[in-house]
Amino acid sequence: MDTTNGALNRKLRMALVGGGQGAFIGRVHATAAILDNRAELVAGALSSNAEKAKASAPAYDIKPDRAYGSIQELVEKESKLPADQRVDFVTVATPNHTHFPIAKTALEAGINVICDKPMTFDLAQAEQLAEIVTKSGAVFAVTHNYTGYPLVRMARQMILAGELGEIQAVRSCYIQGWLRTRLEESDQKQAAWRTDPGKSGAAGCFGDIATHAYNLGRYMTGLLPESVSCNLKVFEPGRKLDDYGHAVVRFENGGLGTVTASQISHGRENDLFIEIDGTKGAIQWRQEEPNQLTLRRNGQPHAIYTRDPNAPHMNDAGRAACRLPSGHPEAFFEAFANVYRSAYDAMVARATGATWEKVNTIYPNVNDGVEGMYFIQQCVASSQENGAWLPLKHKLARK
Repeated sequence: MDTTNGALNRKLRMALVGGGQGAFIGRVHATAAILDNRAELVAGALSSNAEKAKASAPAYDIKPDRAYGSIQELVEKESKLPADQRVDFVTVATPNHTHFPIAKTALEAGINVICDKPMTFDLAQAEQLAEIVTKSGAVFAVTHNYTGYPLVRMARQMILAGELGEIQAVRSCYIQGWLRTRLEESDQKQAAWRTDPGKSGAAGCFGDIATHAYNLGRYMTGLLPESVSCNLKVFEPGRKLDDYGHAVVRFENGGLGTVTASQISHGRENDLFIEIDGTKGAIQWRQEEPNQLTLRRNGQPHAIYTRDPNAPHMNDAGRAACRLPSGHPEAFFEAFANVYRSAYDAMVARATGATWEKVNTIYPNVNDGVEGMYFIQQCVASSQENGAWLPLKHKLARK
């Protein structure tokens, strides 16, 4: 990997917002961001508590003078630094309700943003953020990290090239069991904010993980949604947001999709899996076994493709997402890093005055973030109307 970032001849400088003591995803972002040696973490506002933010900085090797107490302080002080010192991008790794103000503050200062999903608290914020991104001219990526797996990208290229024929059915599921009990009543930080409508938004399980399942189907197939019917359920008494749900999606080409998400299924961990049926073949991929992709065609032996960058069956998209030879598993961190790596290419192009693609990107962008928020809004509304069919194609939807 070229560590000089092409014509930029230096590493990109990163600021992390969130990721303080007790956090999970912030550490994942920090690890993935520097995996290819194309960026360095130099600044951060690691907690909404200024004291905790500064106390968390040593764990990331952030120097005290660049450990800030808020996004406002971060942007204000970084903007005053010489151009060869200030940060190039901000990573937002905080609870959902804070994403919009953090991203907005960074974008309006001209700073690129990589944001965790769901992108915002609600659709109105998402649509406003899309306008801000356009006006700023900055790079904006959403970490739907499962799009970064080599075999997901391989399958996407296969499908878009017509190798499976016309896509007629998509079954996408994300099944967990960690919220089988009222874990939010303990001091478990992750459970507390994810089940709080004031922090998570209108949906619980569907906002947290069904968005991944839906995005994965959209990413791999390029099918445009037409409408949705959804039923959400709170099975754990007293919980305020859904912990189980099922949605049926009608696609514009006449195909059907299903999205199922659960956080109350005993013994299930992070079982995101997808099956896609086309007229010429069907594929299956499972996140917990990410280095295998199964292809089935009637009358032929089932084919199991392994992640092998040197094998003739690996297409360009899959090969470009690999770092290791076959047999050495690549997984969560590497997939996360692939989203970063793709966004870095755009950041370098912006920094050097080159043209760069803003809509049809290999990484999930602000349009995908808007789509995710529209999916949440329409699923919640449909469920409230006893599964009524509601529109699902947003004006910013991209293939």
